Amino acid sequence: MRVISGTAKGKRLAAFPGGTIRPTSDRVREALFSILYSRLGPLQGKTALDLFAGTGAMALEALSRGCRRVILVDQSQQADRIISANLKTCGFEEQATHIRGDVLQVLPRLKGDGPFDLIFLDPPYGRDLVPKIVKFLFDLELLAPEGIVCAESARDDAVPETIGELVRFDQRHYGSTSIHLFAHPEPEA
Repeated sequence: MRVISGTAKGKRLAAFPGGTIRPTSDRVREALFSILYSRLGPLQGKTALDLFAGTGAMALEALSRGCRRVILVDQSQQADRIISANLKTCGFEEQATHIRGDVLQVLPRLKGDGPFDLIFLDPPYGRDLVPKIVKFLFDLELLAPEGIVCAESARDDAVPETIGELVRFDQRHYGSTSIHLFAHPEPEA
């Protein structure tokens, strides 16, 4: 696993030993950031939130491509060590904050840090967490008006097209993984 593009391009990232965690593959990250670029343009100056951060690969990719600040949330002690090592490897310690804790308990405390331009969400599969957390993000007003929620799920997990007032504008499938992109509805002309 590596950073694909930007200032940290090619940096190798520490990963979890064995198969306990399924980090987003380089191929899926590359495709996702291509979609984000076509919708948002360059990420310079943007802020991101990475929930269930794991190795921190999504946040690191966002920082490498110009995001000015990211917050990473994961409750695992092992993720805490890996994220810290990866931030150091890429030289992004000053632009990132890592919070170790349960996502649902941490989110209300982040209201003052938002809204965020990008929110990455990669919860454990098969627990129906994507709809619940996207709704919570909407209720807490953590997504900026032009922002995007990038939610990853198992391909067979049911994810509605509208959650709160956020609308899925794109969905892609990569093997057994699905990516769902949500945003506020476009204002009517």
